[in-house]
Amino acid sequence: MSGPDSTPRNTGRKPRKVSPLSFTHLSGINMFEPLDAAAWLLVPAFFIVSALITGGNMTMAFMGAAGIVLIMFLVGASIEVLIESIKDIRGLGTMVGFITNGPEALCLLVGLLAGDVLFAASTPLGSNVVNPLMLLSAGLLTGTMAAVSRTRPRYTLLCILCTALTAVSFFLAGLSMWLWLLVAAAVSFGFFFLRPPEPGVEHHGEEALPKAWLVPAGLVVIAAGYFLDPIVTFTAQHSQAPKGLIGFFVLATLTSWPEFKSTLSLLRRRRPLAAILNITVSNITNLWLAMAGVTTHYALGF
Repeated sequence: MSGPDSTPRNTGRKPRKVSPLSFTHLSGINMFEPLDAAAWLLVPAFFIVSALITGGNMTMAFMGAAGIVLIMFLVGASIEVLIESIKDIRGLGTMVGFITNGPEALCLLVGLLAGDVLFAASTPLGSNVVNPLMLLSAGLLTGTMAAVSRTRPRYTLLCILCTALTAVSFFLAGLSMWLWLLVAAAVSFGFFFLRPPEPGVEHHGEEALPKAWLVPAGLVVIAAGYFLDPIVTFTAQHSQAPKGLIGFFVLATLTSWPEFKSTLSLLRRRRPLAAILNITVSNITNLWLAMAGVTTHYALGF
């Protein structure tokens, strides 16, 4: 009996060729959806309310928030292009889980270069709390929550809970940083090597985006990273919201948006295992990013 991740029947339809210049709609993944607009509206609302409560400059806070939204949109769109370029490989869920951590890695690097370890670690660790909500939302929106709940339920639940709790424990006062690193290493490597294997390459009637898009998409991510910290600093100054809080809530949500969009795409293709691994591997990688950032900060004395 074939499961939801098994090879689909041949429908006789020819694969739809994707134009290498098409950025608006790539193989079933929309670059813009109404949900995107809702998320973008929440970001300015957060900073305007913060400025209103603390007596900050609401106009400047709004301008900074708009800049953050623009940068994270460019990063998210570039990550989706990267995913579309490699979607025909084996182990897609695991690979997508790594790639969608590009924005978190970018925020981590920006925070380290700015000498702010709390801001550096807060974005990937905050994403570990947001990612499970993205999986739940994607399952509900696509009507595949039942299939998701039946796919490796024990591993999924334990991995999501443990990686999220490990992320939150980083911020507990008085916790030894080296003890946290040991726990994070045990949790992350343990669940990574215990992850369920994915089936072979599947063809769903659509071609991958040409590999030529990998380079420009990567360059956009690098360019966005150059401007991210100055804009976050500007917005934090005028909204008077702590940068750690911005990283944990605002940037964590925006950097988890590629996970949400890719999870939607995988569930629409009836690939619940790949969708789950996208989220769990992303959570695992977030712990690795935070571990690397904390170790680098204290070892090199940033």
